[in-house]
Amino acid sequence: MPWRSASYVPPAWRYQFTILTPTYNRAHTLQRVYESLCEQTFQDFEWVVVDDGSTDHTKKRIQQWQQEALFPIHYVWQPNQHKKAAFNRGVRMAQGELVVALDSDDSLEANALYDMARTWKEIPQKERERFVAVTGLCKTPEGNIVGDMYPYDVLDANPLDIQFKFGVTGEKFGCLSTAVLQRFPFPENIEGFVPESLVWRSMARAGYLTRFVNQVYRVYHDSSDSLSRQGKNNAATHALGLWLLAYDTVVDSLPWFHYKPVAFIKAGMRYTRFALHMRDQSIARPHGYRLHGLGAIALVVATAPFGLLLFLRDKLHMGGRPSDADRKRVA
Repeated sequence: MPWRSASYVPPAWRYQFTILTPTYNRAHTLQRVYESLCEQTFQDFEWVVVDDGSTDHTKKRIQQWQQEALFPIHYVWQPNQHKKAAFNRGVRMAQGELVVALDSDDSLEANALYDMARTWKEIPQKERERFVAVTGLCKTPEGNIVGDMYPYDVLDANPLDIQFKFGVTGEKFGCLSTAVLQRFPFPENIEGFVPESLVWRSMARAGYLTRFVNQVYRVYHDSSDSLSRQGKNNAATHALGLWLLAYDTVVDSLPWFHYKPVAFIKAGMRYTRFALHMRDQSIARPHGYRLHGLGAIALVVATAPFGLLLFLRDKLHMGGRPSDADRKRVA
């Protein structure tokens, strides 16, 4: 297991937390993030803002806050490379033991960092290297819990268990081990949107656990133009990332099939749906992503006709008519 390496020496961290905010033209919402950090009852943190090519006045606002904040603020600008590259850069810069990835339009509960630190330290020291995260809940600005609560107030599991075994859905939030994040970066060789869950699932399959708690940490402001939401808005535009998630489900996550077969059947349909969008746009499949395993192949083949229908529905909703090639696929 990755935490049992005898040669591994934990880094000496400067802070308990690094608050990491990738941003792009969000100067009008960053004030909310900044104010929520100023209100934290636990102040052992730094704020790292990675600006992914903004052309608004983000830099000017950050420079103003750097002069007045009681906590260190680090700002770096880079040419637009998408959120995954901005996130990876922030993780490399991090000097906190734990990373809190806070979107550029959201805010934390006043006691969020205090409660996360307490929950992390409640994990016995000799077991802590097995854990990658503490994850709690989100609420809307009106105070409603987003999605499902966990079946137990404290649950040690992994994201695959949470999704398929326990069936918990909805936006969740917490902190992650910087040391583990540095060993599991987002793949920057894949263009465009890459679902965050691909990284969390890789950690789960490597044996890392998360402590899930029924405690609200974040106020979730749903904004369609924020970096983390951009990949959820258009099936055709983000076909590659959505296909990668379907691939991960039907190929690498198949051991969880018996918990929630319907979810895997739907993933099989999405595999074909987004593969057809990729073919339609001449997007090549990334190297190394080959469909393999009898179970995965059978699942994709059995659900392919339904995936094709979903693809044709997408085309109609986008205002286009099926091409001759599309009609041949139906035949």
